[in-house]
Amino acid sequence: MRPAGDRAVLIELDDLDSVRRLHEELSRAHITGVADIVPGARTLLVIADRPHGTALAAAVRLARGPAAPSGGTAPPATVRLPIRYDGADLADVARRCGITVAEVIERHSRPRYTAAFLGLSPGFAYLVGLDPVLRLPRRDTPRTSVPAGAVAMASEFTGVYPRSSPGGWHLLGTVEERLWDLDRDPPALITAGVAVRFEPIA
Repeated sequence: MRPAGDRAVLIELDDLDSVRRLHEELSRAHITGVADIVPGARTLLVIADRPHGTALAAAVRLARGPAAPSGGTAPPATVRLPIRYDGADLADVARRCGITVAEVIERHSRPRYTAAFLGLSPGFAYLVGLDPVLRLPRRDTPRTSVPAGAVAMASEFTGVYPRSSPGGWHLLGTVEERLWDLDRDPPALITAGVAVRFEPIA
């Protein structure tokens, strides 16, 4: 772990599961003076509300201590997203995975995903829990424009593009919910640690 300015510390971890566990533990601890905890793929940024306070030292002590048991806490909130499986890459994903389109839909909509961290653009949550059969590398040729609401997947992640942007993930479908809305508090519909279910619609 290393300082990130005078109000933050960057904690480097071995893998995404370690990030998720420590994020949950620090969130449960409610350390006075911690303003924000920002998870990444293999890092956790802890931000204090004032320079050189005791909050960062407390967070570092917790991170260096033994992992707390994961049970005994309330389940995370669940965001349910109705999805229309009409993505441009749906048939190609089925072909490359050696299964039918119907099975792609079933395997993608079955899991209860967890938002591991946010990135790419405001409101874009990297969701983990994707069926291993569906795990494909990014497209060889990224698209110059992916529409807002597009549901896509690449590697171990799936996610929803909150606004139109370039992208190299495989497009499976679309949702109508606004993932990022500045008139909402918080603006992101999906935040780190939240559970997500995709519910197919005709």
